[in-house]
Amino acid sequence: MQTLTITRPDDWHLHLRDGPLLGAVAGFSARRFARALVMPNLRPPVTTVALAAAYRQRILAALPPGTNFRPLMTLYLTDATAPAEIDRVRASGFVHGVKCYPAGATTHAEAGVTSLAHCRAVFERMEELGVVLQLHGEATDPAVDPYDRESVFLERELEPLLQRHPRLRVVLEHVTTRAGVGFVRAQGDRVAATLTPQHLLLNRAAMFAGGLRPHLYCLPLLKREPDRVALAEAATGGEPRFFLGTDSAPHARRAKESACGCAGVFSAHAGLELYAEVFAQAGRLGRLEAFASFHGADFYGLPRNQTRITLVRDPWPVPASYPCGDDELVPLGAGERLAWRLLEAEATP
Repeated sequence: MQTLTITRPDDWHLHLRDGPLLGAVAGFSARRFARALVMPNLRPPVTTVALAAAYRQRILAALPPGTNFRPLMTLYLTDATAPAEIDRVRASGFVHGVKCYPAGATTHAEAGVTSLAHCRAVFERMEELGVVLQLHGEATDPAVDPYDRESVFLERELEPLLQRHPRLRVVLEHVTTRAGVGFVRAQGDRVAATLTPQHLLLNRAAMFAGGLRPHLYCLPLLKREPDRVALAEAATGGEPRFFLGTDSAPHARRAKESACGCAGVFSAHAGLELYAEVFAQAGRLGRLEAFASFHGADFYGLPRNQTRITLVRDPWPVPASYPCGDDELVPLGAGERLAWRLLEAEATP
């Protein structure tokens, strides 16, 4: 297969940041995706519908002229979030979920939830209104090995949460382990998961190949090879509760290459092409469209996109970096070659 045309996809987990960084990265996602679910972990975080509306306008203003791209907003859950804010989410028409970061779990998670028990009233209201919970599934107990944080969270936190709230709809974000895949498969239709390109393509050895590779440092961490294999099988297997979420999380080079480097992999520059590599390796390119374009929209109850996008097998070199103000962004695959290249997407019919 030399050309692959599919329904224009969506990115169900994206960090666009704010300010100059937003202006540097927004165009990459807008070129590939019709919609993207934008994470709210700014500083300060996007904790209300009013703040989400203002952030949405900043995103739209940062897009290249003539762009056909729709940002789908999320709220940042805190211990103080009120059920009334969930009513405003449901009425907004542009906020499509509530993101739960365990306090301290990742970038700008300081204001996150200290205990899921503090949010029971909010979860009950989300159940009533059908609002989706996007969940960063990692335990933050310092006694837990960093490579076991996902599996421990599933047992200690998520399983009890689902028992307490049997109608709560949950997306377990950026699943990284066999345990996570198995957990999602064992649940009913109300639990789904996003899968990132870095966790599908790389195992934890990649971060140490030839020395420490800070631009591959992300949270959750890259895991063992059997975990990567399980993720790739889930992504390419046609299962409707697994779908595309790049978790593209840009940080400028100086923030990554520092004494305490930031967690996050920047992948928006090739946010669809990287997945094509995964599906091509599995011999399942024919299943990329459902994973990228159908499963997420169906889970969130949104219409599937009507335009198309084309990839062509034409190897191209990934730049060593992209400009970002007075600094630069180092992308996933910098200096390597990708087999699939994006052609322009169709215009809105």
